[in-house]
Amino acid sequence: MLHVGDGNPVVLEMRLPDGRSLRVSISRRQFTQLIATGALRALLPAGVLNPDEADRLTRAIDQPQRLDPAVIGYFRRLLAEHYTADTMLGPRQLLGPVTAQLDVLTELHRHARPPTAEPLLQVLAQYAEFSGWLHQDAGDLPAATYWSDRATQWAQSAGDQQMVAYLLVRKSNIACLADDPVSVVELAAAAAKTPTALEPTLAALAHQQEARGWALAGDPDQCAAHLDHAARLLAHHPDRDPDPSLPVYLHHYGPDTLEEQSASCYRAIGRADDAIAILERKINTMPAGQHRDRGHHMAKLANAVAASAHPEPERAARLGLDCLHIADQTGSARIRRELHTLDAALTAGWSDLPDTRALHDALLAIAS
Repeated sequence: MLHVGDGNPVVLEMRLPDGRSLRVSISRRQFTQLIATGALRALLPAGVLNPDEADRLTRAIDQPQRLDPAVIGYFRRLLAEHYTADTMLGPRQLLGPVTAQLDVLTELHRHARPPTAEPLLQVLAQYAEFSGWLHQDAGDLPAATYWSDRATQWAQSAGDQQMVAYLLVRKSNIACLADDPVSVVELAAAAAKTPTALEPTLAALAHQQEARGWALAGDPDQCAAHLDHAARLLAHHPDRDPDPSLPVYLHHYGPDTLEEQSASCYRAIGRADDAIAILERKINTMPAGQHRDRGHHMAKLANAVAASAHPEPERAARLGLDCLHIADQTGSARIRRELHTLDAALTAGWSDLPDTRALHDALLAIAS
């Protein structure tokens, strides 16, 4: 297991043959060197790092000026694996490794020379964006904003206008959690004002995010218009092999994701029953391993069930209780936020239900 604290070394927890555990504290740089040399290859998905790349990465760490494109390709593939792992593990398990790899990439960049400097900046921007996302999911919005700003700086330095636009959408998403609908709308709309024409999936994502801002602002007509625009963009540009330089999230963004994300908009504009239908369908078809995403969907469904025209408070409370352990295991503050919203609704309307009291008491226990 991996553990990391703010600014602290990575802590490895190793199981011994007799069942006991041993914790070892090492620096983030040492951690990444261990991965590079293969000593901790079991922590990585199979096939991410081959022996040749391990040798190249070791040399790059020892002599950063000798960085070659194969090392950059390794970090790109590893980031794609992190995105997949995030749907299962959440920020608690991923922040440590990602921060360690960011440290190494930053050190490599200090010594980089053309022609590797610009692609390394692009990878740095993507890692910083992902770090911002993990901090956002963990509930640390200042850190999420900081890393999103760093990512923007690196993307601009690399001339990566698609990434600059994507980061405006990401900052809009952070503003949602800050309950700032004006910034949600303004930042999402600003993505379309970048000098380069947006890749269609990115343009659709920007419209989806702007729709969410209008929903939070209480304007259902603007919300619906932007969701429709996003759907048209995706329909006119069917699935194709994505540009590997694009943000990893866009490789997985399409009509299904747009529909799932629209559920939050529908709930906000009073169409909770539409949100329920979407979320139930998504939960029923999710791969079993997507632990964190399943918990977040279930928490959103619980709130939609409570806000329905025909509310089912007992079901909402049970769904909330089922999400508690997922929030704890993954460290997802987004799940906890949904559960606190649910707790407030159930306590206000159905405080006498046993499961309402159980959810309320469990959340109090976590807070203490």
